[in-house]
Amino acid sequence: MPRRRLWQRYRKNRAAVLGLGVFGAVAATAIVGPLLYRSDPWALATRPFLWPGDRQGFPLGSDSMGRDVLAGVIHGAWVSLLIGLTATATAVGIGTTIGAFAGYFRGWVDDALMRLTEVFQTIPNFIFVIVLVTIFRPSIRTIVLAIAIVSWPPIARLVRAEFLTLRRREFVQACIALGMSELRIIWRQILPNCLAPMIVLGSIMVATAILVEAGLAFLGLGDPNVMSWGKMIGDGRGSLRTAWYLSAIPGVAILLTVLSLNLVGEGLNDALNPRLDQR
Repeated sequence: MPRRRLWQRYRKNRAAVLGLGVFGAVAATAIVGPLLYRSDPWALATRPFLWPGDRQGFPLGSDSMGRDVLAGVIHGAWVSLLIGLTATATAVGIGTTIGAFAGYFRGWVDDALMRLTEVFQTIPNFIFVIVLVTIFRPSIRTIVLAIAIVSWPPIARLVRAEFLTLRRREFVQACIALGMSELRIIWRQILPNCLAPMIVLGSIMVATAILVEAGLAFLGLGDPNVMSWGKMIGDGRGSLRTAWYLSAIPGVAILLTVLSLNLVGEGLNDALNPRLDQR
């Protein structure tokens, strides 16, 4: 689908355009923010429990240790997006490989891979992530891998369903008749036709990964060497009655990011759905 036509269909959904704008602002904050606002999120810069707007130079106040809350929010945006995007990319890679092989080869390969997928789907995702992060040392790498391990089954089932449908199409049969290798047919011919639903699901998975990372950090299972929104919420939970802003500010940041990604996913679903051409 041409990019111009895709954008024309996408912008018909005003909520999706708004979501794209909000997510763009969050991404810009994560990339450019640390360069423009050079305050160290770990530095004890002022007195503790400084409320937003009470002192110049600290727009969002300070936490229980006197650290700049705004610096934490800016650096937390980078960590949250990094984990969300990396974990989703890893999960998409695993799920795509399993789903493509299951849908293309069918038979016992399909049965074995789908039973494996069902095993992972029967395990509560968040509990499994907690177990994995607890067994290994909490770090960004461990968190990314743990989230990816529990996130790939939906992608695998989606890709499998698409491959089962496309496997019977004439262009695939023509590739087989021409003697094209099976791997080339899978990755070069069939998979590009599955990208639209994968992109939509991937945008939602990024939002889920951000929420999971925030939950882990809130429970004290995040990387202790990085500042994240979940860590800020966890650090502020002991002061909810006297300094609720410590948890509310990063909580609002998570809310806006996750909501914007869901709106973007909804807009992509509308824009990439070929059935809308008939309306």
